[in-house]
Amino acid sequence: MQAEKTEDIRTGITGSTLKIIAIITMLIDHIGATIVLQLVQRNSDNFDAFGNVRMTGMVILYYVLRGIGRLAFPIFIFLLLEGFQYTHNRFLYIGRLLLFAIISEIPFDLAVNLSTNSVLKGHVLEFTSQNVFFTLAIGMIVLTALEGLRTLQMDTILKTILIVGVVAFGAALAYALHTDYGAVGVLAICTAYGFRNQKKELRMAAPCVVLSVLNMTELCALVDAGIVHFYNEKRGLKLKWVFYIFYPLHLLILAGICVLLFK
Repeated sequence: MQAEKTEDIRTGITGSTLKIIAIITMLIDHIGATIVLQLVQRNSDNFDAFGNVRMTGMVILYYVLRGIGRLAFPIFIFLLLEGFQYTHNRFLYIGRLLLFAIISEIPFDLAVNLSTNSVLKGHVLEFTSQNVFFTLAIGMIVLTALEGLRTLQMDTILKTILIVGVVAFGAALAYALHTDYGAVGVLAICTAYGFRNQKKELRMAAPCVVLSVLNMTELCALVDAGIVHFYNEKRGLKLKWVFYIFYPLHLLILAGICVLLFK
């Protein structure tokens, strides 16, 4: 019996492995969105006489990297729902997400929102879009409210109105703040919550379909449903702080590389 239990733990992939996959695919995505994108934009061979993009090797590389990157966010949503279910303090979880949203904003702007020329002129912050921690935090707040509503005894119609109102408020807030993935990202998180009692493959696939409303390339993330098939629902390595630290750190490094290459 003990041998069977040990074998079960070793079979498949753990939550920490899913987190590593999400981090690696996110890094690949951001390399494409920063370094490779600037290489594309700075080479006139990548455009025809009318300014349309040509399918050169560099442009194809850009699309491949961004396509791989589509796998990251749905995995983070999946892990957010796992954390939501098992965390001992949801408000502390929300606070942690908001703290790192603030910490990550300047690195995010330096890497994604600001041109190299702007960075060299000393600009470090702007508000065109905000990093994904804000989206995850808003999603977590909405889920906490939905969980509270779910346990209340009240008229079904009133409860439905309140549920729709909470989801709409979260989506509107993400839209107003221009967070990464925006309102659709929050709706994807809520969709994952709605499928929380379904098979893990469906829990992963459902938000991917919602995200495709934002961009059809998000359907690439349906690969995640195949990956999560091997998830054994074990925590694995204790990597609680890895994503929190890695996110702003890798953005700072990518921003620094862009400054060195394109100044």
